[in-house]
Amino acid sequence: MAGKNGAIKLVAGNSNPALAQAIADYLETPLTKAVVRRFADGEVFVEIQENVRGADVFVIQSTSAPANDHLMELLIIIDALRRSSARRITAVIPYFGYARQDRKPGPRTPISAKLVANLIARAGTDRIMTLDLHAGQIQGFFDIPTDNLYASPLMVRDIRDHLKLDNIMVVSPDVGGVARARGLAKRINAPLAIIDKRRERPGESEVMNVIGEVAGYTCILVDDIVDSGGTLINAADALLAQGANDVYAYISHGVLSGGAVARITQSRLKELVITDSIQPTAAVKEAGNIRTLPIAQLIGEAIHRTAVEESVSSLFD
Repeated sequence: MAGKNGAIKLVAGNSNPALAQAIADYLETPLTKAVVRRFADGEVFVEIQENVRGADVFVIQSTSAPANDHLMELLIIIDALRRSSARRITAVIPYFGYARQDRKPGPRTPISAKLVANLIARAGTDRIMTLDLHAGQIQGFFDIPTDNLYASPLMVRDIRDHLKLDNIMVVSPDVGGVARARGLAKRINAPLAIIDKRRERPGESEVMNVIGEVAGYTCILVDDIVDSGGTLINAADALLAQGANDVYAYISHGVLSGGAVARITQSRLKELVITDSIQPTAAVKEAGNIRTLPIAQLIGEAIHRTAVEESVSSLFD
């Protein structure tokens, strides 16, 4: 495959090799041979084993756990490509870690999302492609072109395939996610409810109230990240207590740290649907009420359109 900026090259780090291979299969372009390994002390070593001079290179790497290791891999891959005379380097980051640290929550705290954006740009990246940023304004943290893709069209298609649309209510698990939930509700012509919650400390949440009449509805919780799972489980319990028939959740990024998978498996949540922006663990694959939604076609098409200088935003019209 060739674009307007030279031959297309796909380079993958170690964060999500299955997704990288699926994207390569969609584009019918093999992954560029590269070595990304560790020295004995943990330092990252990268060697690009093919000629990339003058090429349009897309580096596929989520900054998921271990976030710092995968971020360093991304930076060093970019540096290796820049020093190998690649014409253009696009960092394809399906899950952008540190995005939750996008503002100062208190005095003497960092804005880590901006720091990470600076690191990626200064390493030599020409363009960013990511999926469902935690906050849309993070695009402004980058001083280079940034494409924020959306998983909502895939979720809408999946909802239509698996659920009856005449009895669905979309629910935002917090006030901050109302715009995201409203956008999905509009696509399937469903009403909207909101969970009013109070977070006492990081990683914990307490549901306070359900805004909206959910009795008799099948509820779909919509959010960008599920980490500990506490918010989803509490929200599901609150919705069921208010008379909801069943509760499903569609989440873009399944961080699922600690014992989150076990908690969700044992919860009253009917099903959690996540994308494969983060490589699913064995526990996720074995969980009876967690299902993965592939995004390789979406990202592959966005890469193709970027390479041939066509509109990416029209994917979501």
